[in-house]
Amino acid sequence: MITPNSSAPDGANSVLEIWGRHSLSGQVQISGAKNSALVVMAGALLCSQDCRIRNIPSLVDVARMGEVLLALGVKVEHSNDTLTIDSTHLSHSRAPYELVSQLRASFFVIGPLLARLGVARVPLPGGCAIGARPVDLHVRGLRAMGAEVHIDHGTVHACVRGSRGRLQGARIYLDYPSVGATETLMMAATLADGETIIENAAQEPEVVDLANFCRAMGARIRGAGTNTITISGVPSLHSTDYSIIPDRIEAGTFLIAAAITGSEITLSPVIPDHLTAVIAKLREAGAEIIPEVHNRLRIKAGPQILATDTQTRPFPGFPTDMQAQFMALMTLSNGNSMITETVFENRLRHVGELVRMGADIRMKGNCAIVRGVPCLAGAPVTATDLRASAALVIAGLAAEGKTQIQGLQHLDRGYDNLEHKLQQLGAKLQRIQAETTDEVAQPAEATVTTAAGE
Repeated sequence: MITPNSSAPDGANSVLEIWGRHSLSGQVQISGAKNSALVVMAGALLCSQDCRIRNIPSLVDVARMGEVLLALGVKVEHSNDTLTIDSTHLSHSRAPYELVSQLRASFFVIGPLLARLGVARVPLPGGCAIGARPVDLHVRGLRAMGAEVHIDHGTVHACVRGSRGRLQGARIYLDYPSVGATETLMMAATLADGETIIENAAQEPEVVDLANFCRAMGARIRGAGTNTITISGVPSLHSTDYSIIPDRIEAGTFLIAAAITGSEITLSPVIPDHLTAVIAKLREAGAEIIPEVHNRLRIKAGPQILATDTQTRPFPGFPTDMQAQFMALMTLSNGNSMITETVFENRLRHVGELVRMGADIRMKGNCAIVRGVPCLAGAPVTATDLRASAALVIAGLAAEGKTQIQGLQHLDRGYDNLEHKLQQLGAKLQRIQAETTDEVAQPAEATVTTAAGE
């Protein structure tokens, strides 16, 4: 049984109190990548033996994915940061709605289930309410590989008829370099008959990590990390012992926490190449980033925060998962900045909460115009999604007075023991039961203006 952060109060019924304006110092340990852990856990279904996966973060989402695997007849054992997944007796092709509806990444199991069993029934996914994130690219790609796919009453039904129940290699072009579609189709192709080529593929480090995991099991994959991935199907995969990459988004979050508090901290382990865009923007904002050994970075905040424009893009561009945190930093910059969200259409809901803390932000469609203010003020705020929760924590670290953040169930989905790590760096914060605090306000609505109305 996977039990993330078992000592902390339940996120939905607790509040994080932060007393701001404290400098951070010291070294922080970066956990394994959430987005790698989830897809690699799904990828373990491809192997008809057991796999050991190391550097697994302790997260609610990881626990939910473990429950999905258990529901499919897979054995899952958890010890410290290591999972042993034995899918020898993978026996069920239907993933349960009550689990998949809470975790978008659980939809990844459709590819391995089709590859192993020739049939899969997976509900449409859930997760953070940050945009539509449709699965049409996944479905189109699976159909190109010979699967019959239809959606009925919110569940995707897929099966492979003929050819001994195996998918067939195909040439697939993705209209958009979707990480989820790339990973789903890559996993499905590992056991397909023939060669599959995925063009306009996502290039994120987590895609490369999944490819490396599959290769460690005997898959034949080349080109991961480029826009064209080629997979030559093999009859079966074998057991492996694999360690996932550090979480680049957690690392970026701590870098911004140091920059906004005028601090100097060290992060390890990290892969600097995964953080190129974030490091570049932090340097533009006045911070000094110093690589030390191959897996360690030191950040030294500049004397002031410089206004910097940012636009989210698929990797290697600036990640959408860092947009909210970077916006929190820009609220205290010495000028005006524009932050443009191009990946998800509903990922600016944190704007209203930052405004509640004294930020000066105007919205025009998918753009936020941030006018730097001298200081933020602690306030009761509500997290609306995973990365918005991190942005509010960052803002609270720099704000005067006390900030109270509710909606911590979002934070617990993606950050492993964040409060303890911040406390070790010198931050003043604590998580307490919600009923012992003053009433916390509902999420604020951000003001949207048009170009003509500004």
